[in-house]
Amino acid sequence: MKVELKTWAGLGLATALAGAGLAGCSGEAGEGGEAGEAGESAISAAAGEGGEGGEGGEGGEGGVAVLDAASDPVVYGAALAVAEAHVIAARDALRAGKEEPAAEMFAHPVSEVLLDMEPVFAERGVDDFKGLFTGASSAVLEGGSVADIDAKAEEIFAVLRAAETKAPDNGATPAQIAAGVSADQIERAVSMYAQATTTAQYAPYLDGYGFYKTAQAGFDRSSEAILADDPDAHARISAALELLANAYPSVERPATLDVDQGALLGASSAVMLAVN
Repeated sequence: MKVELKTWAGLGLATALAGAGLAGCSGEAGEGGEAGEAGESAISAAAGEGGEGGEGGEGGEGGVAVLDAASDPVVYGAALAVAEAHVIAARDALRAGKEEPAAEMFAHPVSEVLLDMEPVFAERGVDDFKGLFTGASSAVLEGGSVADIDAKAEEIFAVLRAAETKAPDNGATPAQIAAGVSADQIERAVSMYAQATTTAQYAPYLDGYGFYKTAQAGFDRSSEAILADDPDAHARISAALELLANAYPSVERPATLDVDQGALLGASSAVMLAVN
């Protein structure tokens, strides 16, 4: 299958990526784009009025209300989760032999969310880590082994976990934050699945796969705390993740995308109602 790639902007990778034909991005759905970024721009679970385009913040390409991220730990965590989702998708795509999508997925968070989050990270005392993403992307394009790229992914995961510890404090419990971030990723995964059904391109499916896997990973880390804090939210998140497991059975796009979108949307909406 010929892989259709997202386009990029401002990554400082012109030389490294020239050989892959990956250049300039304005978020448009050109040959390498997805049918607009809107499907990937689901509103963060706790964004409220400060969601994308809301009073409290301006959403970046990843749909993160950046100004809210300075004070809302769920929005802050969602920004980190968007980055993590792309790394998971990149790592697993490379393991499946899909080098170009892997290179793209590693680099895309830089323009999608990390550049916009720079002031927030600086205020929170988080050192700049964009180079880890661009470095991993370049390593893929240069023929790095799966083992080497796995190690780079693990390094990024460790940095993201460390950045989580510097989230703003608005009184939300760790369980509430974890549930909110998982809800955000579930919503994005559902949105991307709907988009993937409208195109033969691989990128929307791969994005959604990453969001699903990040939602599942975050939920797994905090499942006991969420259950103790809010059994209803726990049950709804579990149900949504079970449906998404059928929608995204592997990093390889299935021949058909036939999971009931109404059921997916209903499950995502139920989660959002619970966490909000």
